[in-house]
Amino acid sequence: MRAIMWFIRLLLFILLFGFAIKNDHLATLNFYFGGQWQLPLVFVILISFAAGALLGVTATFASLLRQRREISQLRRQLERAEREKPGPAPAVAAADIQISAHP
Repeated sequence: MRAIMWFIRLLLFILLFGFAIKNDHLATLNFYFGGQWQLPLVFVILISFAAGALLGVTATFASLLRQRREISQLRRQLERAEREKPGPAPAVAAADIQISAHP
């Protein structure tokens, strides 16, 4: 299984490396107020991918923190409810029960 995974990784690396070599032309990025950058197209794609991945991780992390906070609040509520819940009713001994016979 490890050999298959390494083969897939190598194949993916070769495909991405070939993509990078094929797209080495300069791309001009125009910003506001006349600012410009000229970078190889592969770097523009890589920077865009990295920015999107960072934005996705940040959004996921914020959601994860919100869920953890909600879980801890629910655990505290559960513990509080368990402490306030009355204990089980005391067991009635058999000697305490009086049986009356009515004919």
